[in-house]
Amino acid sequence: MKANALFALLLLLLQLLSCHAEELQILLSVRSSINDPLHSLATWNNTSAFCNWEGLTCSSSSQHVSAVQLAGRNLSGDLPSALLSLSFVTAIDLSSNSFSGAIPPDAFAGLSPSLLSLNLSNNNLSGALHFPSGEDGGGGRTLFSLQVLDLSNNFLAGPIPDEISRFASLKDLDLGGNYFQGRIPLSIAELKGLQFLTLASNELIGPIPTQLGDLTELQWVYLGYNNLSGEIPAAIGNLTALGHLDLVYNHLAGGIPSSIGNLPFLQYLFLYKNQLSGSIPPSVYNLTALISLDLSENQLEGKVSENVMRLENLEVLNLFSNRLSGPIPGSLGATPRLRVLQLWSNRFEGTIPGSLGLGNDELAVVDLSSNNLTGRIPEHLCYALSLVKLILFSNAFTGGIPRGLTRCRTLERVRIEDNRLSGEIPLEFTRLPAVNYLDVSGNQFSGEIGRRRWEMMSLRMLSLSGNRFSGPLPNFYGGYGIEHLDLSENQFSGSIPTRYGRFAELSEFNLSGNRLSGSVPGSIVELKRLVRLDLSKNHLSGEIPSGAADLPVLSALDLSVNDFSGAIPPGLGKSGLLVSINVSYNSFQGSVPQTEAFLSVGSTALAGNPGLCGGGPKSGLPACEEAAGRPPWWFPVSVLAAALLVIFLSVVLAFLLRRWWRSREFELKKVETVGDCTWEVRKFRKTSLTTEDILASVKNSKSETCDGKLVTVKAAGEVPWLGWAEVTESGRLRHCNVVGLIAACRSDTTWVFLYEPLTGVKSLGDAKTALSWEKRRRVAFGVAKGLCYVHHRGRSGMLTATDVVLDGNGEPRLVLNVANLSPGEFKEREASDVYFYGMLLVELLTGRRDVDGDEQGVLQWARYCYRERHLDEWVDPAMRGQVECHRDEMIGVMDLAIRCVAAEAAERPPMTKVVKILLELQRKTFPWLSKVKSAVKMF
Repeated sequence: MKANALFALLLLLLQLLSCHAEELQILLSVRSSINDPLHSLATWNNTSAFCNWEGLTCSSSSQHVSAVQLAGRNLSGDLPSALLSLSFVTAIDLSSNSFSGAIPPDAFAGLSPSLLSLNLSNNNLSGALHFPSGEDGGGGRTLFSLQVLDLSNNFLAGPIPDEISRFASLKDLDLGGNYFQGRIPLSIAELKGLQFLTLASNELIGPIPTQLGDLTELQWVYLGYNNLSGEIPAAIGNLTALGHLDLVYNHLAGGIPSSIGNLPFLQYLFLYKNQLSGSIPPSVYNLTALISLDLSENQLEGKVSENVMRLENLEVLNLFSNRLSGPIPGSLGATPRLRVLQLWSNRFEGTIPGSLGLGNDELAVVDLSSNNLTGRIPEHLCYALSLVKLILFSNAFTGGIPRGLTRCRTLERVRIEDNRLSGEIPLEFTRLPAVNYLDVSGNQFSGEIGRRRWEMMSLRMLSLSGNRFSGPLPNFYGGYGIEHLDLSENQFSGSIPTRYGRFAELSEFNLSGNRLSGSVPGSIVELKRLVRLDLSKNHLSGEIPSGAADLPVLSALDLSVNDFSGAIPPGLGKSGLLVSINVSYNSFQGSVPQTEAFLSVGSTALAGNPGLCGGGPKSGLPACEEAAGRPPWWFPVSVLAAALLVIFLSVVLAFLLRRWWRSREFELKKVETVGDCTWEVRKFRKTSLTTEDILASVKNSKSETCDGKLVTVKAAGEVPWLGWAEVTESGRLRHCNVVGLIAACRSDTTWVFLYEPLTGVKSLGDAKTALSWEKRRRVAFGVAKGLCYVHHRGRSGMLTATDVVLDGNGEPRLVLNVANLSPGEFKEREASDVYFYGMLLVELLTGRRDVDGDEQGVLQWARYCYRERHLDEWVDPAMRGQVECHRDEMIGVMDLAIRCVAAEAAERPPMTKVVKILLELQRKTFPWLSKVKSAVKMF
């Protein structure tokens, strides 16, 4: 008996040892097949037991692998499907890595029978999905234990296999964020235990299967962002355990089924962006557990019932962009948890209920814009002192700003433009500390606001346009971060305050259509970020400040219908970015500047200046010539004397230049012997580094220092096509966004290049996580300007991501490698730079950079996100708090990025056009500026 027991024990030990050896072999083979740049798998070797390896968990009793947790380790390569066959594993999580390629067809056939949870989400997996059928030999039992399957956010395509029904124990199925096509398979209805179903963000078509109503344990259904059509099946009402229903961004039509009111636990109902019609069914108000109800962007009609007060847990109510009418229900004031109320772009009429805000303890967002509302703005909207956004534009409100809003210190965004509001703006309202966006344009406000201290310390955008304000311009104290200021179409008088020159962030400045007089203060030239300046239709006089020609990003300037005089600064428009200019109806004299901006304008932009001459062929101005008539006798004598003087000075200057050039040539052309090698050295700028220093730094693979600053040294082997002519041309490049070439050394086999010193330099990859959108915009614009300049000089960057750095001032700098400037077709090299720039924009927007050269994977992901996903889902998480203010601009920049990385080089825009698009996107971020365009049409 004892012998039999010992024999059985021995067999068991042998089995365990065999299983351990098999597990070890699988794990080591997996380790050898994975790229691991962060060395997360450094412990995966034979020197220790695998139960001690990083990311592995073993059962305490058998010491077999029970869980593999390797999420977010930046691993790449083919999917290590062998892990799925580990005999005792219950959970595998490989999410948020960079695994690519297809899931092997036999991966699920060999699935371990103990596996309960498999998470492969957020990788780069592609191709079709294969599940074994009963005839595949995979064995039905191997699939029955799996309860969680998450393949979301990959690049999987093709139909969802009917064999999904083989996973009979599934509770959580997530296939969202892929490219699955075809219809939702009816076999999903066989997964009777399913609780969570996500098929969102694919390319699925056809109706929602009625059979889904048989899955009565479902708690979560997310089918949004597809191309589903037909009606919402009434069987949805059978899902009595449902807590979340999301069918957004499809083509669903017909009415909302009344059976939807049979879902007692439903907390989130999202049906927006479809083609639903009819009225909101009364049964919806039976959903007393609702927290968020979003039926926006459909074709719903009728009234909103007073029964909405029964939704006592409601926090978010979005019904905007429909055809709803009637009054806004007063019972909304009795929903205590309501935080967000958005009813804009409907046909609501009547007044805002006076009770709104009184019974809403957390009301933060009220957007009732673009309706037919009348009456006064209620006194108690901010009764709970929690209101953050108040959007009421494009209605017919009357009266003034209610006193209750003057105590609302939480307010950040106020848009009440295009109403019939009147009276003065209360003093206390102009001192609200958190307001960053205020638009009261297109009303009938009046009074003198320039004699008070305007102390909105957080203000970024202010529009008082189209009112009846008078007196001097407002004084701003402390809030110098303002970016957009529109005080146009009022009755302001007096001069432009000098302190406006302190608005260092100002990009849009409009004072047109007032009664301003005096000269333009010289401090305006300090506005280095100014993009658009409109001072038209005033009584301004004097000359244009000469420094206006040095405003680096000015793209639109309107000085028309004033009393300006003198000459137009000759350098105005020299930057090449000034694309819109109007100086008509002033008293300017002399020649029109010979810059691109002025040579391309038509006669209407220069009309009404009798003293102007010259300009381009469309200017309509006379040529600049001497006055008619015979010159006096002394005129030819003076000309002759001047000619002799010029000849004499030319001879002297030529002699001095010859001497200087010889000394300069001696300095630039130098032959030195270092070691056994002879080097020809040319220096394009002064440097204290000797040739020995430069060559030693290359040998030691490090940068050198010069006057305490870091100097970049690059070496290259013999480049057959590269000669001193190409290198010298690169040495002449001078631009604030391009790192200059200081010197070059050449031997028979090697080139060495020395670049200008930089302080506090950081790579873009290291610095970007700390960059706000404003700073990333600055990087994008700086790199664009640098490339535009390089292309204008007939050069090409041929850049990579590591060639963009940030200096100590946060300015982007391009490090051009002279050895990469091949003599190929310039258009091809220019298109390559544009492609690089598009990849840079993708990185700035999303925070993602290609790993192991897999830039196509990043591009596919970016194109998919731009086409299919919310901005909030693909923007860099570090910038999500800024999306609200810059949403349109970010989407526009992503559109530009996609154009820059077009497969066909001919379809990529030139960098000159890229710069103009970036400037236009900044302007479009603030729609109120479109009113500027009509300022001079009447003239």
